[in-house]
Order: sequence, then structure tokens, then C-alpha cells
Amino acid sequence: MHVAQASPALVAWGNAWLSGHVGLDEAADAVEQMCGQHVVTGIPGESGEIPLRRGLGCLRVAGMSALKLALPVPGDLLGLTGPPELNTAALEAGGAALVTLTSGPVGLVPAEDRRGSSYVGVRWNVLNARPGVADVPSLPEADHQLSLALRDATDALLMVEDVTDWRPEMAEALTAVRESHRGEPAGELAPGYHARAHRVAALAGRLSVVVDLARRVESEGLTADQMRRRADALRLLDRAVRRASVAAHNSAFDPVP
Repeated sequence: MHVAQASPALVAWGNAWLSGHVGLDEAADAVEQMCGQHVVTGIPGESGEIPLRRGLGCLRVAGMSALKLALPVPGDLLGLTGPPELNTAALEAGGAALVTLTSGPVGLVPAEDRRGSSYVGVRWNVLNARPGVADVPSLPEADHQLSLALRDATDALLMVEDVTDWRPEMAEALTAVRESHRGEPAGELAPGYHARAHRVAALAGRLSVVVDLARRVESEGLTADQMRRRADALRLLDRAVRRASVAAHNSAFDPVP
């Protein structure tokens, strides 16, 4: 699992624990099953590296009541409020988890933790965050935006689908998108999230695969205008996918619709 995927996992299972739907051990186990052992550094009052379980417990004692997801890319610091040190680190990692403690807000930024030739885990660096409310959509807004972006990207996806005879994983990804619309369970989130959040997270996760694969497909045979339209559509779809994922992961404590 890429380190960027560690942030959504920590937010989802951390919120499941904070909302009382799973125990601390179950939450930590679920996160670590995805990408090896986790350690945390920089927690106020703690020195050196500590295991994820202890780190979450320390953050809870320090006032953590919810985790929020950030999925920034250059030009779109989605979920972040600064300062530059945190923004830069989160951009490099591809994500971060934000929490507010009694002493102020902090960001947990993941990085690969390599020790020796075979061990690869995740090290969470705790950095100060700037107070403020990040510009992220509500779950209904993100759901609507994702549907519109998918509709507007239809032409681009059809261009990609024309070449799936030599890229079967694209056909599988597009099939998974259609199954998401039929409500197939996805497992993108943790216990405690309501059905709409699970559905939006599932669709966003599957569309992110489609976007990634589509960007790797060669443009041979396409006109310059077709290439531009496909690139624009995929860029807008990628933005909607990230916003939908953030909204779904951040909705753990929203009222049930």
C-alpha cells in the first residue's frame, strides 16, 4: 500500500474508534494490516517514536475527538490550513490527518519507515497546524459534484475504454464503477459511517483507479483537441474524486441523513 493511502485508513479507523464502534486495538490492527507497523513521533509531551496504539491514546488524552482527512495536490491544498511546513510535508506524502488538541491543531503526516532490506512501515510525524476551517465540501455537496464530474468525463472514459483490449485492468476498473452505482459494498470506510458515506467513498476509490489508469493510456490516434478534452475531463474528475473522499472520511460525526 502506498504511504499516501495511510491517511485515509488512519482517519476512517481512528474515527470508528473515537465514535465507539471499534476498540483501539481493532482500529490500530486494521490500519497496520494495510501497510505494516506504524510509529508516531512529535506528540506533545512524548519523546522519540512510540507505537501507533500508544500514539492514538496519547492524542485522545490530549483532546483529540475526531480526525479530518487532507488530500492535497499542487495547486489544491484540499483539507489543509497551513502553515507552509505542514502543507509541504503533506503534499510530499500525498495526504495527512488533522486533529485538534487542547494545545491547538496538529497534522499527522505519513512517511515510509524503512529499516533494513525488508521492513517497510509508516512513521507519522506530528506537525503544528494553523487554526482555521479547511475549505472542504459537505458529503451531499461532494456526492453531487462527483456525479456531475463523472457525467462530464464520459467522453474521456469512452476514449480510454476503446483500448481496454490491451489493458484489461481498465475494463475491470470501469466494471467496478458500475457496480458501485448498484450499491455493492466497498469496504472503503470503517464501522460507524452511514450508508451514503460508504457509497461515496466506494465510488471515489474506484474512480481514482480509473483516473490513474486513464492517464497512463497512450494518446496514439487522438487529435490534439481530443487529448486536451480528455486531460481536462480527467483533471476535473480527479478533483471531484479527492473532494468526495475527504468529505466521506470526514463525515463520521455528521447527523445521519
